[in-house]
Amino acid sequence: MGPERCLALGGLLALAGLLEGRLVRQEEAGFGECDRFFYAGTPPAGPAAAAHVRICQRSEGAERFATLYSTQHRIPVYSAFRAARPAPLGAEPRGLVEPQIDDPNSSLEEVTDEAEAVRSVNKLGSSQALNEDFLGSDYRTGQLYPFSLSSDPHSATFTLTNAAPMTPSFQERWYMNLNSLMERALTPQCGGGDELYIITGAVPSDLRVRDRVSIPEFVWLAACCAVPAGGWAMGFVKHTRDREVIEDVMLRDLEKLLPFHLQLFQNNCGESDQDTEKMKKILEVVNQVQDEERRLDSEGGSEMLSSARGTRSALPPPETSGEGSSLLGGLLGFVATPFIKLCQLIYYLAFGILKYTVYFLWYVTKQVINGLESCLYRLGSATITYFLTIGEELGSIPWKVLKVTVRITRAVLRILCCLLKVVCRVVGVPVRVLVDVATFPVYTIGAVPIVCRDIAMGLGGILSLLFDTAFGTMGGLFQVIFTVCKRVGYKITFDNPGEL
Repeated sequence: MGPERCLALGGLLALAGLLEGRLVRQEEAGFGECDRFFYAGTPPAGPAAAAHVRICQRSEGAERFATLYSTQHRIPVYSAFRAARPAPLGAEPRGLVEPQIDDPNSSLEEVTDEAEAVRSVNKLGSSQALNEDFLGSDYRTGQLYPFSLSSDPHSATFTLTNAAPMTPSFQERWYMNLNSLMERALTPQCGGGDELYIITGAVPSDLRVRDRVSIPEFVWLAACCAVPAGGWAMGFVKHTRDREVIEDVMLRDLEKLLPFHLQLFQNNCGESDQDTEKMKKILEVVNQVQDEERRLDSEGGSEMLSSARGTRSALPPPETSGEGSSLLGGLLGFVATPFIKLCQLIYYLAFGILKYTVYFLWYVTKQVINGLESCLYRLGSATITYFLTIGEELGSIPWKVLKVTVRITRAVLRILCCLLKVVCRVVGVPVRVLVDVATFPVYTIGAVPIVCRDIAMGLGGILSLLFDTAFGTMGGLFQVIFTVCKRVGYKITFDNPGEL
């Protein structure tokens, strides 16, 4: 059993519950691992319907493309894919169904043959179309993602969740338009298609096949090229009425035509940076395709469409015939069948060898051209870089010379300053001595008055001291004499009191 499948079952989720993470709630906008099929990993934005189922179409354990399926109309709303490539040869058309749409508990996690699914899936066909819905009708299972544009060897595009009812003539015209646009316009104008995102869809009408499967009113295609600095976005519409040619529309106009007004690509596929020149070239091819289709109509019919793109048109699913065959017819068929098969095998081998030889030669030529372009680009880039570097160096020489001159001048000035300081210090010693000698008389003469004043003050002090000494000595003598006389007088008075 392959890896878990990302399958959104919308309104059925309430009945089925969460089944080991394989089911995604309707309000979740992603397709799981199949988000890589959308520009910037973002599916179209718009109002969600309970009857819409998000399917990550898987086969042989790998994601092939993404589909938003309407269980109400039993046709896809759109299918999204990338990098369309030529279809592998010899694939048998198969009627594949999506088991988990009708039975969320089914263990079949990938697209399966209806004959195998009918034995294990409960209520098969209750929410999706079956092969029996198209048997005996005037409609075929027209694939939105045609097998002719798929490189899937496992034929996952044959699942009925990728198909809407189309008349044989309309189906052939639609596939012819798709092949022409992809081969001649969209892929060449998007760098080979590696960054090309495609969404194809169908808008249901009120008519139904067997009152079960809605017939599209028109089908559409939206393309987004995400090449840096060279991207673009365009839309195409084709009505299912007879003799209607494909029409080119702007992306915003296409979104207005859709029932839910979906925003098909985030930021309208970088609308502000789109390459208008490439879009003009695409429109030229569209005009050529329209002229070819009108010419085929005027030249007589829808039989020419299959011959115009016969080998590249998608193979319709096998249809059963209700007519009996006679014994002779059966015998002739038995004898002729091996011969026819052998011729078909030889044709497919020859066509395959021729095609892959052409592809190989084209690949080798492309690689050689790419190699030469790369070498020339690198040589030109190196030459330009060399001359730019030389120019920068030559332009920087005057500035570098000026910088060196300024640095030399600053160094010389610093040396002169140092020498001047040394000279000043050396010359400063005798200059100070001479200044001191020159100023000595001035200082000496200035000091004479002070010395004289000091001498005069000293002499005055000496005289004052001598006077003080003389007067002190005399006063002392007088005091002694006076004291002695006083004592003698007292003694005489006491000795001779009567005499007194």
